[in-house]
Amino acid sequence: MDKRTRVLNALNKKPVDHAPVGFWYHFGGEQAKGEGCVQAHLDYYRDTDLDFVKIMCDGYFNYPIPADITCADDWWNLKPLGKDHPFIQEQVWRAKRIVEEIGKERCVFYNVFAPFSSIRFGYPEDKVMEHIRENKLAVMHALDVIAQDNALLCQLLITEAGCDGVYYCVQGGEKERFTVEEYKEMIAPSDLYVLEHANRFSENNIMHCCGWAGAQNNVELWKDYPVKCINWAVFVEKLPLEEGRIFFGNKAVLGGFETLHLDPECKTYQGILYTGSKDEVQEYTRELIKNYGKLGLMLGGDCTIASHIDHERIRWVVEAARQV
Repeated sequence: MDKRTRVLNALNKKPVDHAPVGFWYHFGGEQAKGEGCVQAHLDYYRDTDLDFVKIMCDGYFNYPIPADITCADDWWNLKPLGKDHPFIQEQVWRAKRIVEEIGKERCVFYNVFAPFSSIRFGYPEDKVMEHIRENKLAVMHALDVIAQDNALLCQLLITEAGCDGVYYCVQGGEKERFTVEEYKEMIAPSDLYVLEHANRFSENNIMHCCGWAGAQNNVELWKDYPVKCINWAVFVEKLPLEEGRIFFGNKAVLGGFETLHLDPECKTYQGILYTGSKDEVQEYTRELIKNYGKLGLMLGGDCTIASHIDHERIRWVVEAARQV
Protein backbone atom coordinates (compact mmCIF):
# COMPACT_ATOMS: atom_id res chain seq x y z
CA MET A 1 0.00 0.00 0.00
CA ASP A 2 1.45 3.41 -0.93
CA LYS A 3 1.67 6.29 1.54
CA ARG A 4 -1.22 8.29 0.06
CA THR A 5 -3.61 5.35 0.15
CA ARG A 6 -2.50 4.46 3.67
CA VAL A 7 -3.23 7.95 4.99
CA LEU A 8 -6.53 8.42 3.15
CA ASN A 9 -7.70 5.02 4.36
CA ALA A 10 -6.73 5.85 7.94
CA LEU A 11 -8.59 9.17 7.79
CA ASN A 12 -11.67 7.42 6.47
CA LYS A 13 -11.39 4.45 8.85
CA LYS A 14 -10.74 1.95 6.10
CA PRO A 15 -8.26 -0.96 6.40
CA VAL A 16 -4.55 -0.12 6.22
CA ASP A 17 -1.43 -2.25 6.01
CA HIS A 18 0.31 -0.16 8.68
CA ALA A 19 -0.68 2.77 10.88
CA PRO A 20 0.65 5.93 9.17
CA VAL A 21 3.11 8.14 11.05
CA GLY A 22 3.56 11.92 11.03
CA PHE A 23 5.60 14.34 13.15
CA TRP A 24 6.58 17.97 12.44
CA TYR A 25 8.47 20.87 13.90
CA HIS A 26 8.89 24.60 13.39
CA PHE A 27 11.49 25.99 11.00
CA GLY A 28 13.33 29.20 11.87
CA GLY A 29 15.80 31.64 10.35
CA GLU A 30 16.28 31.24 6.60
CA GLN A 31 14.10 28.13 6.70
CA ALA A 32 11.03 30.04 7.90
CA LYS A 33 10.10 31.58 4.54
CA GLY A 34 10.61 31.35 0.81
CA GLU A 35 12.50 28.61 -1.00
CA GLY A 36 14.48 27.84 2.16
CA CYS A 37 11.26 26.81 3.89
CA VAL A 38 10.19 24.64 0.96
CA GLN A 39 13.52 22.83 0.88
CA ALA A 40 13.57 22.38 4.67
CA HIS A 41 10.20 20.62 4.54
CA LEU A 42 11.25 18.39 1.63
CA ASP A 43 14.56 17.46 3.27
CA TYR A 44 12.88 16.60 6.57
CA TYR A 45 10.12 14.43 5.13
CA ARG A 46 12.42 12.61 2.75
CA ASP A 47 14.97 11.97 5.48
CA THR A 48 12.41 10.58 7.94
CA ASP A 49 10.25 8.68 5.40
CA LEU A 50 7.07 9.83 7.16
CA ASP A 51 3.73 8.89 5.63
CA PHE A 52 2.29 12.39 5.22
CA VAL A 53 3.38 16.01 5.17
CA LYS A 54 2.12 18.72 7.49
CA ILE A 55 3.33 22.08 6.20
CA MET A 56 4.09 24.61 8.91
CA CYS A 57 2.88 28.21 8.60
CA ASP A 58 6.12 29.54 10.09
CA GLY A 59 6.61 33.19 9.19
CA TYR A 60 2.85 33.72 9.03
CA PHE A 61 1.72 33.31 12.62
CA ASN A 62 1.06 37.03 12.99
CA TYR A 63 -2.10 38.04 11.14
CA PRO A 64 -1.46 41.55 9.69
CA ILE A 65 -3.44 43.82 11.99
CA PRO A 66 -3.35 47.57 11.22
CA ALA A 67 -1.35 49.74 13.61
CA ASP A 68 -4.27 52.13 14.06
CA ILE A 69 -6.20 49.58 16.13
CA THR A 70 -5.47 50.86 19.61
CA CYS A 71 -8.75 50.45 21.53
CA ALA A 72 -11.62 47.99 21.63
CA ASP A 73 -13.92 50.06 19.40
CA ASP A 74 -11.28 50.15 16.65
CA TRP A 75 -11.89 46.48 15.86
CA TRP A 76 -15.08 47.53 14.07
CA ASN A 77 -12.81 49.00 11.37
CA LEU A 78 -11.00 45.76 10.52
CA LYS A 79 -11.45 44.66 6.89
CA PRO A 80 -10.54 41.35 5.21
CA LEU A 81 -7.10 41.13 3.58
CA GLY A 82 -8.46 39.48 0.44
CA LYS A 83 -7.06 36.93 -1.97
CA ASP A 84 -4.20 39.04 -3.35
CA HIS A 85 -2.61 39.96 -0.02
CA PRO A 86 0.94 38.57 0.42
CA PHE A 87 -0.12 36.96 3.71
CA ILE A 88 -2.36 34.63 1.71
CA GLN A 89 -0.55 34.40 -1.60
CA GLU A 90 2.84 33.57 -0.12
CA GLN A 91 1.41 30.71 1.94
CA VAL A 92 -0.39 29.30 -1.09
CA TRP A 93 2.87 29.52 -3.07
CA ARG A 94 4.72 27.63 -0.32
CA ALA A 95 2.14 24.88 -0.24
CA LYS A 96 2.01 24.58 -4.03
CA ARG A 97 5.80 24.23 -4.29
CA ILE A 98 5.84 21.43 -1.71
CA VAL A 99 2.84 19.65 -3.26
CA GLU A 100 4.51 19.79 -6.67
CA GLU A 101 7.59 18.07 -5.28
CA ILE A 102 6.09 15.48 -2.98
CA GLY A 103 2.30 15.45 -3.30
CA LYS A 104 2.11 12.49 -5.66
CA GLU A 105 3.69 10.20 -3.09
CA ARG A 106 2.31 11.62 0.16
CA CYS A 107 -0.80 13.43 1.37
CA VAL A 108 -0.09 17.06 2.22
CA PHE A 109 -1.87 19.15 4.87
CA TYR A 110 -1.23 22.82 5.68
CA ASN A 111 -1.41 24.35 9.14
CA VAL A 112 -4.18 26.96 9.47
CA PHE A 113 -4.99 28.64 12.75
CA ALA A 114 -8.45 29.41 14.03
CA PRO A 115 -9.27 33.16 14.07
CA PHE A 116 -8.78 33.58 17.83
CA SER A 117 -5.22 32.31 17.49
CA SER A 118 -4.63 34.61 14.53
CA ILE A 119 -5.78 37.68 16.44
CA ARG A 120 -3.70 36.95 19.52
CA PHE A 121 -0.60 36.22 17.46
CA GLY A 122 -1.05 39.47 15.53
CA TYR A 123 -1.91 41.71 18.48
CA PRO A 124 -0.79 41.74 22.14
CA GLU A 125 -2.70 38.93 23.81
CA ASP A 126 -3.35 40.81 27.03
CA LYS A 127 -4.86 43.64 25.01
CA VAL A 128 -7.08 41.22 23.08
CA MET A 129 -8.49 39.88 26.34
CA GLU A 130 -8.90 43.40 27.70
CA HIS A 131 -10.77 44.47 24.57
CA ILE A 132 -13.04 41.44 24.78
CA ARG A 133 -14.05 42.54 28.26
CA GLU A 134 -14.59 46.14 27.09
CA ASN A 135 -16.45 45.49 23.83
CA LYS A 136 -16.93 41.86 22.97
CA LEU A 137 -19.07 42.61 19.91
CA ALA A 138 -16.27 44.62 18.30
CA VAL A 139 -13.76 41.83 18.85
CA MET A 140 -16.28 39.26 17.60
CA HIS A 141 -16.58 41.35 14.43
CA ALA A 142 -12.80 41.21 14.07
CA LEU A 143 -12.85 37.43 14.50
CA ASP A 144 -15.50 37.21 11.77
CA VAL A 145 -13.28 39.27 9.45
CA ILE A 146 -10.23 37.12 10.15
CA ALA A 147 -12.37 34.02 9.66
CA GLN A 148 -13.13 35.18 6.11
CA ASP A 149 -9.41 35.35 5.33
CA ASN A 150 -8.56 32.06 7.04
CA ALA A 151 -11.44 30.35 5.24
CA LEU A 152 -10.25 31.76 1.92
CA LEU A 153 -6.74 30.55 2.71
CA CYS A 154 -8.10 27.04 3.31
CA GLN A 155 -9.96 27.15 0.01
CA LEU A 156 -6.91 28.25 -1.98
CA LEU A 157 -4.58 25.79 -0.26
CA ILE A 158 -6.84 22.96 -1.41
CA THR A 159 -8.03 24.20 -4.82
CA GLU A 160 -4.93 26.05 -6.07
CA ALA A 161 -1.99 24.63 -4.12
CA GLY A 162 -3.29 21.06 -4.25
CA CYS A 163 -3.22 20.22 -0.54
CA ASP A 164 -5.31 17.21 0.47
CA GLY A 165 -6.74 19.16 3.38
CA VAL A 166 -5.82 21.49 6.22
CA TYR A 167 -4.53 20.86 9.71
CA TYR A 168 -6.81 23.25 11.60
CA CYS A 169 -5.49 24.41 14.94
CA VAL A 170 -7.99 25.54 17.59
CA GLN A 171 -6.79 27.27 20.74
CA GLY A 172 -8.15 29.46 23.50
CA GLY A 173 -10.02 26.71 25.32
CA GLU A 174 -7.86 26.91 28.44
CA LYS A 175 -10.05 26.40 31.48
CA GLU A 176 -9.06 29.72 33.06
CA ARG A 177 -9.53 31.84 29.90
CA PHE A 178 -13.25 31.51 29.06
CA THR A 179 -16.20 29.69 30.51
CA VAL A 180 -17.76 27.13 28.18
CA GLU A 181 -20.65 29.52 27.59
CA GLU A 182 -18.34 32.45 26.79
CA TYR A 183 -16.31 30.39 24.33
CA LYS A 184 -19.39 29.12 22.54
CA GLU A 185 -20.75 32.65 22.24
CA MET A 186 -17.61 34.56 21.28
CA ILE A 187 -15.07 32.15 19.78
CA ALA A 188 -16.81 29.07 18.39
CA PRO A 189 -18.70 30.87 15.57
CA SER A 190 -15.46 31.98 13.89
CA ASP A 191 -13.84 28.57 14.58
CA LEU A 192 -16.68 26.86 12.77
CA TYR A 193 -16.91 29.33 9.89
CA VAL A 194 -13.37 28.44 8.80
CA LEU A 195 -13.71 24.71 9.36
CA GLU A 196 -17.05 24.39 7.59
CA HIS A 197 -15.68 26.36 4.63
CA ALA A 198 -12.63 24.07 4.43
CA ASN A 199 -14.98 21.08 4.47
CA ARG A 200 -16.63 22.37 1.29
CA PHE A 201 -13.38 21.78 -0.60
CA SER A 202 -11.97 18.69 1.15
CA GLU A 203 -13.45 15.98 3.33
CA ASN A 204 -10.03 15.12 4.72
CA ASN A 205 -9.32 17.85 7.24
CA ILE A 206 -7.56 17.31 10.56
CA MET A 207 -8.25 19.34 13.70
CA HIS A 208 -5.59 19.98 16.33
CA CYS A 209 -6.83 20.82 19.84
CA CYS A 210 -3.71 22.56 21.08
CA GLY A 211 -2.45 21.99 24.62
CA TRP A 212 -0.67 25.34 24.43
CA ALA A 213 2.35 25.44 26.79
CA GLY A 214 0.99 22.47 28.73
CA ALA A 215 -2.30 24.19 29.66
CA GLN A 216 -5.39 22.00 29.92
CA ASN A 217 -8.44 22.86 27.82
CA ASN A 218 -12.16 22.38 28.06
CA VAL A 219 -11.91 19.83 25.25
CA GLU A 220 -15.66 19.33 25.26
CA LEU A 221 -15.79 22.66 23.41
CA TRP A 222 -14.47 20.95 20.29
CA LYS A 223 -15.86 17.42 20.54
CA ASP A 224 -18.61 17.99 17.98
CA TYR A 225 -16.67 20.09 15.46
CA PRO A 226 -17.19 18.69 11.93
CA VAL A 227 -13.82 17.22 11.02
CA LYS A 228 -12.50 13.89 9.75
CA CYS A 229 -9.64 13.39 12.23
CA ILE A 230 -8.78 14.73 15.70
CA ASN A 231 -5.33 15.41 17.16
CA TRP A 232 -5.37 16.43 20.81
CA ALA A 233 -2.75 16.71 23.55
CA VAL A 234 -3.16 13.19 24.97
CA PHE A 235 -0.77 13.76 27.86
CA VAL A 236 -1.70 17.37 28.66
CA GLU A 237 -5.43 16.65 28.67
CA LYS A 238 -4.93 13.24 30.34
CA LEU A 239 -7.23 11.78 27.68
CA PRO A 240 -5.71 8.57 26.25
CA LEU A 241 -6.24 7.59 22.63
CA GLU A 242 -8.71 4.82 23.48
CA GLU A 243 -10.88 7.11 25.64
CA GLY A 244 -10.52 10.03 23.24
CA ARG A 245 -11.76 7.95 20.35
CA ILE A 246 -15.09 7.51 22.15
CA PHE A 247 -15.14 11.08 23.49
CA PHE A 248 -14.74 12.55 19.99
CA GLY A 249 -17.41 10.36 18.44
CA ASN A 250 -15.27 7.59 16.94
CA LYS A 251 -13.52 9.85 14.45
CA ALA A 252 -10.06 8.94 13.17
CA VAL A 253 -7.37 10.02 15.62
CA LEU A 254 -3.82 11.32 15.30
CA GLY A 255 -1.39 11.19 18.21
CA GLY A 256 -0.10 8.93 20.95
CA PHE A 257 3.31 10.49 21.67
CA GLU A 258 4.12 13.09 24.29
CA THR A 259 6.12 15.80 22.54
CA LEU A 260 6.27 18.68 25.02
CA HIS A 261 9.50 20.69 25.03
CA LEU A 262 9.44 23.08 27.92
CA ASP A 263 11.95 25.84 27.24
CA PRO A 264 12.90 28.04 24.27
CA GLU A 265 16.25 26.32 23.77
CA CYS A 266 14.60 22.88 23.68
CA LYS A 267 16.82 21.46 26.40
CA THR A 268 14.02 20.11 28.58
CA TYR A 269 11.98 17.30 27.02
CA GLN A 270 9.13 15.11 28.15
CA GLY A 271 8.17 11.85 26.54
CA ILE A 272 9.66 8.62 25.31
CA LEU A 273 10.26 10.01 21.81
CA TYR A 274 12.99 12.21 23.30
CA THR A 275 14.30 10.08 26.13
CA GLY A 276 13.77 6.42 25.19
CA SER A 277 16.25 4.00 23.68
CA LYS A 278 15.52 2.55 20.24
CA ASP A 279 14.09 -0.60 21.82
CA GLU A 280 11.90 1.42 24.18
CA VAL A 281 10.57 3.74 21.47
CA GLN A 282 9.79 0.87 19.14
CA GLU A 283 8.15 -1.24 21.82
CA TYR A 284 6.02 1.74 22.84
CA THR A 285 5.01 2.23 19.19
CA ARG A 286 4.02 -1.41 18.75
CA GLU A 287 2.02 -1.39 21.98
CA LEU A 288 0.15 1.76 20.92
CA ILE A 289 -0.95 0.05 17.73
CA LYS A 290 -1.79 -3.26 19.38
CA ASN A 291 -3.84 -1.58 22.13
CA TYR A 292 -5.72 0.79 19.82
CA GLY A 293 -5.87 -1.19 16.59
CA LYS A 294 -4.85 0.09 13.18
CA LEU A 295 -8.30 1.19 12.04
CA GLY A 296 -8.59 4.99 12.12
CA LEU A 297 -5.21 5.47 13.81
CA MET A 298 -2.46 7.86 12.71
CA LEU A 299 0.60 8.02 14.96
CA GLY A 300 2.02 11.40 15.87
CA GLY A 301 2.63 13.83 18.70
CA ASP A 302 0.59 15.91 21.11
CA CYS A 303 1.87 18.92 19.15
CA THR A 304 5.03 19.94 17.34
CA ILE A 305 8.26 18.17 18.26
CA ALA A 306 11.51 19.90 19.18
CA SER A 307 13.37 21.01 16.07
CA HIS A 308 16.68 19.70 17.41
CA ILE A 309 15.52 16.12 17.62
CA ASP A 310 17.67 13.51 15.91
CA HIS A 311 15.73 12.35 12.84
CA GLU A 312 16.78 8.81 13.65
CA ARG A 313 14.28 8.83 16.50
CA ILE A 314 11.48 9.55 14.04
CA ARG A 315 12.65 6.73 11.82
CA TRP A 316 12.49 4.35 14.80
CA VAL A 317 8.74 5.02 15.06
CA VAL A 318 8.21 4.64 11.31
CA GLU A 319 10.13 1.37 11.26
CA ALA A 320 8.22 -0.07 14.22
CA ALA A 321 4.82 0.96 12.81
CA ARG A 322 5.58 -0.87 9.60
CA GLN A 323 6.30 -4.05 11.52
CA VAL A 324 2.78 -4.28 12.97
